[in-house]
Amino acid sequence: MDQMTEPGEGTPRRRRGRRPVRSQDAGSPQVPFRQLRRHFEPTAVVSDDELEAIHRASLAVLSTVGIDVLAPEARALFAGAGASIDGDRVRLDPEMVTEVISTAPSEFTLHAPNPNKNVRIGGDNVVFGAVASAPFVSDSAEGRRNGNREDFRNLVKLSQHFNAIHMHGGYPVEPADLHPSVRHLHATHDILTLSDKAVNAYSLGRQRNRDCLEMVRIARQVTNEQLDDEPSIHTVINSSSPLRLDVPMSLGILEYSRRGQVIIMTPFTLAGAMAPVTIAGAVTQQNAEALAGVALTQLVRPGAPVVYGGFTSNVDMKSGSPAFGTPEFIKAAMLGGQLARRYGLPYRSSNVNASNAIDAQAGYESSFSLWGALMGGANIVFHGAGWLEGGLRASYEKLVLDADLLSMMQTFLEPLGVEVEDLALDAIGEVGPGGHFFGTQHTQDRYRNAFYQPMVSDWRNFESWQEAGSPSAHDKLPGLVREALDSYVPPQLPENVAAELADFVDRRVGEGGVATDF
Repeated sequence: MDQMTEPGEGTPRRRRGRRPVRSQDAGSPQVPFRQLRRHFEPTAVVSDDELEAIHRASLAVLSTVGIDVLAPEARALFAGAGASIDGDRVRLDPEMVTEVISTAPSEFTLHAPNPNKNVRIGGDNVVFGAVASAPFVSDSAEGRRNGNREDFRNLVKLSQHFNAIHMHGGYPVEPADLHPSVRHLHATHDILTLSDKAVNAYSLGRQRNRDCLEMVRIARQVTNEQLDDEPSIHTVINSSSPLRLDVPMSLGILEYSRRGQVIIMTPFTLAGAMAPVTIAGAVTQQNAEALAGVALTQLVRPGAPVVYGGFTSNVDMKSGSPAFGTPEFIKAAMLGGQLARRYGLPYRSSNVNASNAIDAQAGYESSFSLWGALMGGANIVFHGAGWLEGGLRASYEKLVLDADLLSMMQTFLEPLGVEVEDLALDAIGEVGPGGHFFGTQHTQDRYRNAFYQPMVSDWRNFESWQEAGSPSAHDKLPGLVREALDSYVPPQLPENVAAELADFVDRRVGEGGVATDF
């Protein structure tokens, strides 16, 4: 019998293989918010021997070439563990790396402001996030434009509204009309008041990390001691490929690993540009950079939660532009999952595409990426809904379309369940050769939740579809965006919590926020 967990729980409970009832309280039907489990083995794309060759090559890169670590405090931690230091260059002994990373947990709970939205990270758990970090935004009414706070808030509302989105992976679009010195304060305040799902902070200097963590502590109404034992915020650390860990990223690791918060260590390696042109070479470099970052988290605090992030893709060798959703991206994503499992670490991948429009390219590249992430064993899927233009743009309509895709994947992840009543022997005997099953009691008892009900797809026959005006996905999506925003229900934040959050933001804004030179 398959098992599942409810949100925030770590102990599996038995379940029957039945499709969950879809919520009807928000316009179009939705899947319920719940912790997902992958009930099949991830797919390996290389043999064990080939995986070990990549592992050994990565350690050789760290011991011979090394990695530049620009923050002196981070270099000092490496030196204390026996690393060789030459200016900014840090060379790591393979045995030391292997020993240090062994203390990282394979699974943990990420706590949300609403305990019912807690999610388990690692193991066979799967969590979807929405688009993050896009500088531009678009919708069908106003087209492409610079990121701003109004669109930021609307996209947060959509991420809160759709149950298939479990966490925030960052700012869905950069609210560029907020000054950088105080942007993190207003943006995090918006997320914590418009949503109750788990949150992210950008590692752009110590004080930003501290401010965001304090705001999450206020929202959760816990002590600092409890916060240090309960991961409640996550940050993505991107090494500057090739082989460099800069000051802001290093400080992010130092700040959050000390406090027991989640580091998602993700090299941004583009094969042919910032990494070797071969997938094996690019992933070898990705693995070296990831292992160095994971090791640093454990030198700061053994047992600190950390996620192995894979984001290797290729570039268009004619233009130099990043390409996403390619066969090479999928292979690299699945190979990253193999490496993460080898080290016993949770794994992060992404749902990406390089299309400039919501078109067939966007659809098949996103579907291909998402399938590769799930089959590769990803525990966290970033950019799950709304990503366009190679990550440069957050799209309202694409977010809704992808929310439908994520809901389909959530339904796919439900265990099939084969019990006597599911075999339908009585119904088959009742109908016999010929006939149909529409009127059988077996069908009547199950028809409301028998199959996934899409928001966007149209399953009518051609004649009835034509009679209705021949609506395409492009025609339907703007209305679905409006419907979702109209159906959005804000979380119920207690008055004292809302006041404490507002007071903190007002005080820090009054103090000038943070310096913009890190």
